[in-house]
Amino acid sequence: MRVLVTGGLGFIGSALIRTLIDETDYEVLNIDKCTYAAMPEAIEGKEQSKNYNFQQIDIANYKETYQAIKTFNPNKIYHLAAESHVDNSIKNPSSFIETNIIGTFNILQSIKELKQDLPEEFMIIHVSTDEVFGSLSFEDKPFTEDSPYLPNSPYSSSKASSDLLVRSWHETYGIKAVITNCSNNYGPWQNPEKLIPKIIFNALEGDVIPIYGSGENIRDWLHVSDHVNALLSVGKTNEIFSRYVIGGNQEMSNINLAKIICDYLDKAAPSNSKYFNQVEYVNDRLGHDLRYAIDASRISRNLGFKPAYNLQEGIESTIDWYLQNKSWVKRKVSSNKQ
Repeated sequence: MRVLVTGGLGFIGSALIRTLIDETDYEVLNIDKCTYAAMPEAIEGKEQSKNYNFQQIDIANYKETYQAIKTFNPNKIYHLAAESHVDNSIKNPSSFIETNIIGTFNILQSIKELKQDLPEEFMIIHVSTDEVFGSLSFEDKPFTEDSPYLPNSPYSSSKASSDLLVRSWHETYGIKAVITNCSNNYGPWQNPEKLIPKIIFNALEGDVIPIYGSGENIRDWLHVSDHVNALLSVGKTNEIFSRYVIGGNQEMSNINLAKIICDYLDKAAPSNSKYFNQVEYVNDRLGHDLRYAIDASRISRNLGFKPAYNLQEGIESTIDWYLQNKSWVKRKVSSNKQ
């Protein structure tokens, strides 16, 4: 079994790579552009495996993308490469269009051109986000696989576009595909530009912990290892085309999440004052979605997926990891600013 992973040096991609190397005998090719968000240290030691290969490739480059797929001849492609930070998409949408739309097109077009040479069971698992569905009110039912697309940011609209490309390449060219839309991930090795590690880092540094608006925005939180297990499950489906939303079924407002993190830090790394005192409300993000929630009953029913982590335990173990890796976090924060 040959598995190609795009964006395998990112947060979710590296977690998938670690699991594939540790728990399977698959031959793995990781292609990654190596942007500021890349974390080769997240797979340190795994690159020594005889089953692991790496190529620095920008999927916006069609020729290199095509050649990698042709040479490796994968049974499966897990497509995770994406620009994903919403704030960055608001400031500079162009890189999101290049990677998330043009890059996905290049992968799909390469598969189309190589279709007759790829293994008969070939499939692409396209990893997307629940943000393509837009925003829920407090009273709305959670997103399902049948929710309409109503993206509100350049990031989410670029991912919605890539989802539609995957679906149309299946319908038009018969490419076997799965589209997954996951809720907010958290866990070890997440870039400190994201909410949970940012709260942890700023708290420990004595800096302001910024919370957008009133802090009432709600997210459904999914531990990255649970997400990886779900992705491995969908990769085994025999369906010609399928869609799955993946969530942790654990909704929480941003301000309550900050409170949980700060309360645990008060015990794990005591300071002179309560960490929650560092919280400050800041001007709300443009187009900030109020609430995301996932009804993951289809993947639970069809594939038996059930998250292993509850949010409290997952947050505590994540904080413990960041406390043990403070030097890495500082280096990453510094590199994000360059």
